[in-house]
Amino acid sequence: MNPLVSIITVNYKQQAVTSELLHSISKLGYPNLEVIVVDNCQEGDDTQNYQSILPGAIVLNAKENLGFAGGNNLGIEKAKGDYLFLVNNDTELENGLIESLLSRFTEPTIGAVSPVLKYFSQPDKIQFAGFTPINSLTGRNELLKNTQSNSPYETPYFHGAAVMLKKEVIENCGLMPEQFFLYYEELEWSNIIKQGGYKLLVDPAVHVLHKESISTGKNSPLKLYYQTRNRLHFMRNKGKLNWFTFVSFFLLISTPKNFLKHLLLREWKHLNAFNKGISDGLIQKKFGFRPI
Repeated sequence: MNPLVSIITVNYKQQAVTSELLHSISKLGYPNLEVIVVDNCQEGDDTQNYQSILPGAIVLNAKENLGFAGGNNLGIEKAKGDYLFLVNNDTELENGLIESLLSRFTEPTIGAVSPVLKYFSQPDKIQFAGFTPINSLTGRNELLKNTQSNSPYETPYFHGAAVMLKKEVIENCGLMPEQFFLYYEELEWSNIIKQGGYKLLVDPAVHVLHKESISTGKNSPLKLYYQTRNRLHFMRNKGKLNWFTFVSFFLLISTPKNFLKHLLLREWKHLNAFNKGISDGLIQKKFGFRPI
């Protein structure tokens, strides 16, 4: 028996990139797929274009930019699958991926399984094979660049670029936290799902090719703003003592270092984005964030 798998991807003004993903999905051999494209801030309607590549694809046009979390949640709410595979639109999938991920849900406590991520431009190089835990002082963690085992193994967080979840896990634990809008939302969601009693695994047998940061740019002010703001927001939820230790480090060491870097490089837009990220991260209430 092949359970229905809903593949959900969020597009933001990247019709050509999303079309490439759909072409790769069309080549998958898994017989029971539902494909949902969420078009964020879409002025027109690309349904016909997408369905010319993948007949039956469901296209949800959102008039406003719901962000990564909001876009995925819109797709999740419409999905009918027993399993949901959330995947960035700037990826391409390999045949056998769905079958392998499904096979890893061998017990009720397994809530999510991530494939390995490799760079599209360097497919022999791993981008993600798991995460290290968040450092309580710096508020950062590292991507594991090598697989830790030939068998599935646990990770403290899954990667939002590609992850399969059981629908019942989302029903029990809730949707992706939308207050982050962009970045850190999958880390917070991972925590919530683990607190619900579920394990997060990496499947080392399969990979997804990731074009990485096409939407925001590798070093864009937009990316810097959300990473700065949401780093503060994420760490605020970790308890008063941890928050005091982290924010002391952030203000006394991290902030001067980043300020000086952007100043020396004359990256004025980055400097403004960094300052606004600090202001919004420190002052705004927990659920009061709005996109810039």
